[in-house]
Amino acid sequence: MKELDECKICPHKCKINRNEGKIGRCRAGKDVKIALASIHNYEEPCISGKNGSGTVFFSNCNLNCIYCQNYEISQLGKGKVITIEHLAEIFINQQNKNVNNINLVTPTMYVPQIIEAIKIAREKGLNIPIIYNSNGYENVETIKMLDGYIDVYLPDLKYYSNEISKKYSNVDNYFETAVAAIKEMQRQVGNPVFDENGIIKKGVIIRHLILPNHILNTKNILKYIKENFDENTYISVMAQYFPTYKAKENDKINRKITKKEYKEVEEYLYCLNLKNGYIQELGEHEEEYVPTFDLSE
Repeated sequence: MKELDECKICPHKCKINRNEGKIGRCRAGKDVKIALASIHNYEEPCISGKNGSGTVFFSNCNLNCIYCQNYEISQLGKGKVITIEHLAEIFINQQNKNVNNINLVTPTMYVPQIIEAIKIAREKGLNIPIIYNSNGYENVETIKMLDGYIDVYLPDLKYYSNEISKKYSNVDNYFETAVAAIKEMQRQVGNPVFDENGIIKKGVIIRHLILPNHILNTKNILKYIKENFDENTYISVMAQYFPTYKAKENDKINRKITKKEYKEVEEYLYCLNLKNGYIQELGEHEEEYVPTFDLSE
């Protein structure tokens, strides 16, 4: 694929030739690599519903989050190489299991291959919504490539402060980059549209994960969305953080969020009067919801 000759798919723009086996920041090669294809029941209610979401977890990542719950596949690269045709078959197989959608988790590095797989799958009858489940660190040009192929965008908006994004994910200008990408996503598919059962068919939902000791970061994100996005924008505030991977060695984020922190965010959310979205309940056993990446499909 010509896009891989001088890879500029993500904002790092490594410009390496993945077709010749060169490896850039994300560590993805020319072939698609996945760690799991499964039915996921723990996404937002409008995504999982009763039938579940047909997730495909891609290996590797263009961020280096020290707290990644999926670090086995995102940072350590666990997974198996498959062909584009095989990926298309996975999409069809998921649809045959009566899932609500195809959910592409951390797909950024494989956008050109995913587009080809969607084309093949659609010719074979794929007709359920396709979700692009992303860390938010995206090139606008790459998101434009996806116009017409993606029905639902589910981007993170992790950090307001460049200092924090550098510290925890080793990237500069995360906020500005993610906001520009999200605006392009909204241009393409707009705000969420649901079917008669409340399942999302089209639109954008912005996700934000609360980090311990960083409530101001969360407040800044929420305030920005309130002041700069359409009033009907959907946001999903997640409270599922638990320390894993290198976060266990970091004093600031080596714990779950407290009830006090959660309450502060909840009150601020209602204070802003953001109309649409979700706030995840504060749980006790978040670790149990991380999938087992056994390379099954």
